[in-house]
Amino acid sequence: MTHCRTPQEMLTRLVGFETVVGRPNLRLMDDIADWLDDHGITYHILVGPEGDRANLFATIGDATRPGYILSGHVDVVPAEEPNWRADPFILRHEDDRLIGRGACDMKGFVAAVLAAGPDLVTMDPATPIHIALSYDEEAGCKGVPHLIARLPELCAPPLGCIVGEPTGLVPVLAHKGKAALRLRAVGAAGHSSRPDLGRNAIHTLLPALVAAEAQALELQTRGPRDARFAPPWSSLQVGTFAGGQALNIIPDRAEAQVEARAIAGNDPEALFGPVLAAADLHGVEAEWLSSYPPLALDAGHPLAALTAGISGQTPVPAVSFGTEAGLFQQAGIPAIICGPGDIARAHRPEEYLTLTELRACHDMVRALGRRCAV
Repeated sequence: MTHCRTPQEMLTRLVGFETVVGRPNLRLMDDIADWLDDHGITYHILVGPEGDRANLFATIGDATRPGYILSGHVDVVPAEEPNWRADPFILRHEDDRLIGRGACDMKGFVAAVLAAGPDLVTMDPATPIHIALSYDEEAGCKGVPHLIARLPELCAPPLGCIVGEPTGLVPVLAHKGKAALRLRAVGAAGHSSRPDLGRNAIHTLLPALVAAEAQALELQTRGPRDARFAPPWSSLQVGTFAGGQALNIIPDRAEAQVEARAIAGNDPEALFGPVLAAADLHGVEAEWLSSYPPLALDAGHPLAALTAGISGQTPVPAVSFGTEAGLFQQAGIPAIICGPGDIARAHRPEEYLTLTELRACHDMVRALGRRCAV
């Protein structure tokens, strides 16, 4: 049998694949598949509609019995910041820090799970443990819905799903949902001295942007509240805007991207109602970019107790960032968030996970194996 990689060795391997969001990941998935083959773990590579990237679903134990999913994404955000002190795709070990793009968000969790695989096989869990690895989470959880859609043919209805986003290994019961919308207006170019002969695309787009600002204020001042979140209301903002070529040219194109983040119990897409109405009224094209629902797991759910037991930490009510956990819940699978590291280190130069955190996550996964073996 091939040498069993330690969690650090596994993380070194994973970070070495530049699986930037929106780009191919098949080389990494094939490498993981080889590892699973070496240890007799059943898996399925599920190529997405893009054709150059895939999800992966593996099972340790009897897939016909209800079990638990350990879910993580293998894509990372770009590493183009000038503040990296070395190649971000070569893991560096400095003191207790393991530094590299994706080390914290969230290849560290994936490394801990995979490295625990041989131990889980030896435990022969009566309750199966599934490993779900997805792509393009950083683009709004675009990959995992294709995996979730395939679950009925891959396993019995799961008992629950643990999503390993960085929470300091503290279980989290809820998070906000998110939707993103692109607004695009088309005008007619011309010299700015003759606006009567052209059509200003920026002006066409403005009513929808004004509606977005008004909706953001409405949500903040009069919208529903949930004290578990910071801020405790749903939010909406214009994140990007582009349009125009020069001051004396009537702009023939304008585009903006708008996002909404919804507290539990709210549909993030529904928050765009006034924006979509204004866009439709003024001939602005609207295109959904991504969407995922909020997560809300009851504190008394058995999955919360299980995750508290294997992590040694008391669950906390909520975080404001989003994950694929809401999509698993939407599909009828109870879900919770619990993974190593700190989200504040994600998407930053010199991103890191400590070796102590990585080992603690490895211990947590093996603790789940022991629970499932009885």
